[in-house]
Amino acid sequence: QLQLVESGGGLVQPGGSLRLSCAASGFTLDYYAIGWFRQAPGKEREGVSCISSSGDSTNYADSVKGRFTISRDNAKNTVYLQMNSLKPEDTAVYYCAAERSWCSDRATDFGSWGQGTQVTVSS
Repeated sequence: QLQLVESGGGLVQPGGSLRLSCAASGFTLDYYAIGWFRQAPGKEREGVSCISSSGDSTNYADSVKGRFTISRDNAKNTVYLQMNSLKPEDTAVYYCAAERSWCSDRATDFGSWGQGTQVTVSS
């Protein structure tokens, strides 16, 4: 059974940093594109970043370009999202998702999801 578990969320001040982790169990991440999505209260889930199965290709939402970095360590079966220069508008529940396909910023293209981790940016 495919399982994804996010961790690393928390409360951080504006300008601070967090690193989210997405650990997989029950399957090997090597063949999966992994996407990070977020959902703020009252808003639709939006794509934040995605990394291809090989790690050679990444993409980012315009709102996080230059601040967030996605990476993967297939040996640890884990994908990371380094978030720097955080802003209050980054506050949301962050989810990782896996799909045995190419990267996408559409949630409907991903079949396996984690339970989410809360990120709150506030002073």
